[in-house]
Amino acid sequence: MQGELLNDNLDKLLSFLLQRYQKQEQITVEEMLHVVDYDYHVHCPLIFRLLCECMYLNFDIDLKEVDAPGHTYEPVPILGLTDNGILDNEVQISPKAELLILILSTIIIKGKQLSEGGLRDLLRNRQALGERQHVTGDPWKFITEDLVQEGYLVYQQVPNSDSARYEFLWGLRAHAETTQMKVLMHMFSLHRTDLKSYPHIHKQSLKKTNGKLRAHKGQNE
Repeated sequence: MQGELLNDNLDKLLSFLLQRYQKQEQITVEEMLHVVDYDYHVHCPLIFRLLCECMYLNFDIDLKEVDAPGHTYEPVPILGLTDNGILDNEVQISPKAELLILILSTIIIKGKQLSEGGLRDLLRNRQALGERQHVTGDPWKFITEDLVQEGYLVYQQVPNSDSARYEFLWGLRAHAETTQMKVLMHMFSLHRTDLKSYPHIHKQSLKKTNGKLRAHKGQNE
């Protein structure tokens, strides 16, 4: 019974925070305490930790502290993507956002570009596995028109291809709103994949990290 009550309080707080996220509003600890039953205030640290994990894994949302020491938080998209369709009417991460993140991460893994045939195979495989990817309307139109027009993807003919083959690349908006490493680490954390499983990406990550360390060291000398 106690566990059920704890889950009830977690559900109430989760719903409240997701509503704030949709309205792009910050939230204070005092407001969160008003949502949780008084008898469970002592459990707030545990509820808050579980809440953060749930929002990260299920909704791609992080609670960013904006007023130390921990008085005010702002729910923000983990990857920085500003697509208005990130949540649907049921306050769940939308299939459109899932599809975008999948495509962006696959482009990186494939070497900064993904062939048109490769993307079609990816979509067929996900459908065969029964993974959630329902997109209202025509998914291919959403990818090749909507995501391209919004600047998240580039859909172009492969340079010097005689048979007019096409490929997908990261768009300017994707580069402006997030980073390749953020997208990859998020996908890897969801699927519990080790970055070392992709040696070329791991090597690139180490190279960038070492470059930043050298730059930081140079500034301090």
